[in-house]
Amino acid sequence: MQKRKNYMLVLFILLGLTIFLSLLYGAVKVPIKDIVKILSNKLFFTEFIISKKSFIPIVFYVRFPRVMTAVIVGGGLALCGCTMQSLLKNPIVDSGIVGISSGASLGAVISISFGFSAKYIIAMPLFSIGFALIIASGVYCLSSLRGKTDNLLLILSGLAVSSFVGALTSMILSNFVEAQLREYLFWSIGSLSGRRWEHFLFGVFPIVILSGILFQYGKELNILLLGNEEAKSLGINIKKIRRKILIVVAILTSISVCISGNIGFVGLIVPHILRRILGPDNQKLLKASFLSGAFFLTFSDLLSRVLLAPREITVGIITALIGAPYFVSLILKMRREGRNL
Repeated sequence: MQKRKNYMLVLFILLGLTIFLSLLYGAVKVPIKDIVKILSNKLFFTEFIISKKSFIPIVFYVRFPRVMTAVIVGGGLALCGCTMQSLLKNPIVDSGIVGISSGASLGAVISISFGFSAKYIIAMPLFSIGFALIIASGVYCLSSLRGKTDNLLLILSGLAVSSFVGALTSMILSNFVEAQLREYLFWSIGSLSGRRWEHFLFGVFPIVILSGILFQYGKELNILLLGNEEAKSLGINIKKIRRKILIVVAILTSISVCISGNIGFVGLIVPHILRRILGPDNQKLLKASFLSGAFFLTFSDLLSRVLLAPREITVGIITALIGAPYFVSLILKMRREGRNL
């Protein structure tokens, strides 16, 4: 218990430090004292004098909402990845494995294609959530045999359906005009550039609520890890629990993806690393995954802004540059040891 508390405290400190550094560094470096004064003036209605008035919009209207959006999106993606890894008893999957991400992408493309995303800010999220739920439901139905859901079939069905949905998405994209292609390309790579308070406010309440719901399933996920027979003997309705968790994960992933685009590897490597550190107990892992995902994406976004400043690298590229080598090293290590992934 003490180890868990210490680790959570370390995560809080790392996240807080990264948030502060993200406000400090960028194309323009803002003095620490001015950051403190700006936050105090805006949040606590003080009236400290700022050395340069131009620092106010940079810190509070550009960097701060972007950083807070990274916190909720990173936390949501890592939490979904941790949940799916436990649900499928596979440490190298994330929510995209059951077609949720591909469904959300298809919804986004359709909303762009019909011009809904340009007219209504809520259009893309609604289309993404709707199609993510439809695709995830289809994958779940395909993998169900005589009322039972096989984990391997769920993964294979997810891969097959994701490929089909990807083909549909590409077909629609082939008819896009240049402006629509730019909009989709920017979204598909995954970026936090230009995120404002309205993006954060759109996502924070549903992400917090849905994350709280998933936190409550830590005990059930632990029981499911024991096997179906053991879970049944303990009174767990496996089909009902799976369906509820998949619905929550689908909605949470869709909202996160809508805000930031397809940012890869957050939901894959963060919970996988934590599982090696903290063990398989989901009552620890779920909350730790949220904090670690928030830290990982916030830190990646900081790197995206400072590595080539004043130019910016898309954060999805940074997470891929960090995540892909780790994933490859993991596979090579498993092969050397003769173990299955």
